[in-house]
Order: sequence, then structure tokens, then C-alpha cells
Amino acid sequence: MQGAETSGRHGPTVEILGRDLRIGIVQARFNSSHTDRLADACLAELRALGVNERHIQHVTVPGALEVPVALQALAEQDRFDALVALGCIIRGETYHFELVANESGAGVTRVSLDHRVPIANAILTVENEAQADARVEEKGRDAARAAVEMANLLEDLS
Repeated sequence: MQGAETSGRHGPTVEILGRDLRIGIVQARFNSSHTDRLADACLAELRALGVNERHIQHVTVPGALEVPVALQALAEQDRFDALVALGCIIRGETYHFELVANESGAGVTRVSLDHRVPIANAILTVENEAQADARVEEKGRDAARAAVEMANLLEDLS
């Protein structure tokens, strides 16, 4: 499924195709003005990569800490080629930022390794609203590309 490598901003890039892939997306609703834009960019990129809209399941959860358990539920269905985690954690004045960022990230990684399913982690961790605004669309697209590329890679490796 993968094509020739070309040079890109982050080094060599691989042409990726999403045809016939099944993708699950879990989106945190907290900071929805940002996570909605993440989801829109991710979904648009998945479609551009050839993923059939009917093969995408998009669910929402209250916040970033709930993302891993929803990812786990999707992974346990054993019908997705890749998953995507979407969220936005903005630093506040308390230690809560570190807790949410660390635990949600660790949970996403654990689900991926436990179920051997690639998960593109686009749970943004930013200092302020301006940083979130500057990153959401690119990170949404990056998550879609990473999910499709890793699904293809795991298929090639099996």
C-alpha cells in the first residue's frame, strides 16, 4: 500500500493510501473549540487519503483522561486498522495540567501496545489558547496521515 518516498519538512515522506482501512477516532470534548477543529482537519485528511467515510467511527468523550478507555473499547472490537486520539490540554495554574497530559499520554500508549493497534496521538499539550490555535489544523492532518501510514506499515510487516 505504501508508495515511493519523497522529501518533506520532517525528512523523507511516504505516499500513503487509506483505501480499505478502518479508522476509529476518539475526540475529547473539553476545549471543544480546539478539538472540533482537530477532528475536522483529521476527517478531511482521512478522506483525502482515500479512507471511506463509512469506515470511520468517530466518538466523543468528556476529556483527555477518558480518551484511553474509549480507545481501548474500540481496540477490543478488533476491527480497526488504526485509531486516532484527539484532545487539547491547556496549561492552567495548577498541577492538573501535568497529571492530565502524562496520564492521557501513557494510557494512549498502553492501549496501542496492549492491542497492537497504531494510535496517532493528537492530544495537544499547550501553554495557552494561542498555541492551540496555531497547531490544531496541522496536528489534525498529521494524526490522519500517521494513522494511515502506520496501519499500512503494520499490514506490510504481518
